[in-house]
Amino acid sequence: MSLSYSTIAWGASIDKGRQPDVQYGYKAHSTTGTVFNFFSTLGDVAFAYVGHNVVFYIQGTIPSTPEKPSKKPMWKGVIVAYIIVAICYFPVALVGYWAFGNSVEDNILLSLQKRVG
Repeated sequence: MSLSYSTIAWGASIDKGRQPDVQYGYKAHSTTGTVFNFFSTLGDVAFAYVGHNVVFYIQGTIPSTPEKPSKKPMWKGVIVAYIIVAICYFPVALVGYWAFGNSVEDNILLSLQKRVG
């Protein structure tokens, strides 16, 4: 699902192209606003990687011994999962910013819908 969504999002953004009124500067006009936007963005990134609480449940169900701890395969699984998420969503972020600048919506499909026509 994520692969399909992200491919549709960045593909449609490339198809739409760079908008004529695109601006790449900060949205905030003060240092305080910029700092708050930065922390808000960190929160958005943290919530993009949801499901990390499930990892504890999965790790708790994997047999673990001192010779073969469950930590090692779980660590590999988490790294692979984060890499897949990054491969899916970094192109969306980069192409979305290229196409819409700082006026891109939180959901890029909304930005595409507004610009139709």
